[in-house]
Amino acid sequence: MKLLLVTDAWPPQVNGVVRTLKETIRFLETLGHRTEVISPVGFRCIPCPTYPEIPLALLPGREVARRIDAAAADAVHIVTEGPLGNAARRHCLRRGIPFTTAYHTAFPEYLEARLPGTERLAYAHLRRFHRPARSVMVPTETMVRRLENHHFRNLRLWSRGVDAELFRPRGKSFLSDPRPIYLYAGRVAIEKNIEAFLKLDLPGTKYVVGAGPRLKKLRAKYPNAHYTGYVDDETLAAFYAAADVFVFPSRSETFGLVLLEALASGLPVAAFPVTGPLDVIGDSGAGCLRPDLAEAIAGALEIAPTRCREHALSFSWGDATQEFLANIGLPEPVVTPQAATAASISPSNCESLSPS
Repeated sequence: MKLLLVTDAWPPQVNGVVRTLKETIRFLETLGHRTEVISPVGFRCIPCPTYPEIPLALLPGREVARRIDAAAADAVHIVTEGPLGNAARRHCLRRGIPFTTAYHTAFPEYLEARLPGTERLAYAHLRRFHRPARSVMVPTETMVRRLENHHFRNLRLWSRGVDAELFRPRGKSFLSDPRPIYLYAGRVAIEKNIEAFLKLDLPGTKYVVGAGPRLKKLRAKYPNAHYTGYVDDETLAAFYAAADVFVFPSRSETFGLVLLEALASGLPVAAFPVTGPLDVIGDSGAGCLRPDLAEAIAGALEIAPTRCREHALSFSWGDATQEFLANIGLPEPVVTPQAATAASISPSNCESLSPS
């Protein structure tokens, strides 16, 4: 099968969407499928407002249409809702080409954090964007229910995996700072709520690994933390393994791949009980989820690294790619399983999350 993927998120961008695509393409090709990608590469682009690291293709419609026709793909998957995704959607609708989409990013919540009062309009726009899709792939049960509440249709699960060879337990000598060492890794942007972590009075050392539009402001406001900027994957893996707890303060995730990367490295997670952590951590005992982030951190510090690693290994890119293929090939939506959903898990007690 030849698959055409249309995405506004592509290297050199560093985010969960890009990592998901790279791993999915790798496994698709291992299975013998051919892939072609339409990305911002080769298009005239402008910086995204408020996030200049993200390039937006300028007037890409004609070229996107030409590439879709030339690809003659067996399936078209539209990854993102940006200029390229919109251009692909328009052309597919004009030509009667079936396509699937994915809901990777909580854009309504991200926009609300920057422009209060816009969340409802953003959901209306995204609902319209995804409505014609044969299926809309969503990473967690909690996100399925949230989107159902916003009247999205044709929703199907598409989970995520982790590279357990790259992200693995290693020695702690990579970092020699006073312990405990608390680590945040990911985009440094307002919607990640990193300030909720940095403002805590904690013994030990705080690290923020990653880049983004909020980096300069946070570095100036909280100079006692360490800020690394962008690091390559091998260095990121070393940071995970050398830290003592992974602090994930975001309240607006659809999944949170960094959670799996930390867990696979033997690093317990402290987070709020919200979409993403609820689905990834669940009742596994690999993290502590509390409304009070400081309490979550204290609970996470008591968790055995082996429990974290074991839970992470239950997530496979191979399995996720098989879900992706099933969603591409099925003509009708399937009913998602409702039993034992992560959202039903109570985060009020961290005792069960400590090592046995």
